[in-house]
Amino acid sequence: MKYTVNNIEYDVVIEKKNNKNTYLRVKDNNTLFITTNYFVTKKQILKFLSDNEAFIIKSQNKINKHKELEDKFILFGNEYNIILMPNKKVEIIGNNIYTKDIKTLNNWLKREIKSLYLKRLDMIYNKFSENIPYPSLKIRKMTTRWGVCNTKLHIITLNTELIRYDITKLDYVIVHELSHLVYPNHSKDFWSLVSKYCSDYKKIRKELKD
Repeated sequence: MKYTVNNIEYDVVIEKKNNKNTYLRVKDNNTLFITTNYFVTKKQILKFLSDNEAFIIKSQNKINKHKELEDKFILFGNEYNIILMPNKKVEIIGNNIYTKDIKTLNNWLKREIKSLYLKRLDMIYNKFSENIPYPSLKIRKMTTRWGVCNTKLHIITLNTELIRYDITKLDYVIVHELSHLVYPNHSKDFWSLVSKYCSDYKKIRKELKD
């Protein structure tokens, strides 16, 4: 089954289960996955897709944006041309980044992420006047969160993808997670504390969501 939205033709994969509701997922290979009840008809599915075209377009835009990021080398919001040179250590000159090969570049980036994230964590932690423990730092790629705070073990986990955005995004996420060491929730007091150390957090949150 095919379905076209915004001039993009999608393959529609339908999985029928003993569901009460119908669910839709948009995949990056132009595929729409629908999970629905055994008794839902093709006509009902087409109406469901028609009613959710705005969601499909928004999801596709996010997928396209993510693909663009993967195709470029971006460091804290700055885009660089990758130039491969034999026996060359990683070096940034102007808008170019020179490297022996992609593996060498990725290994360099892993080291840079750890070093840069630790520096920003130290800097922001020292700004906090609240009495909070210094957290352990973990760094990994996450698909649904920019950061996580384990308030019991005092561990903050930051998303590796923050390295692609300007430094204000990383700083906001660090402030957000450190604030959870004071308020382990999203209460009014929590957001007030976030605002204390990141006054434009609402703008940054919106940019990260977009």
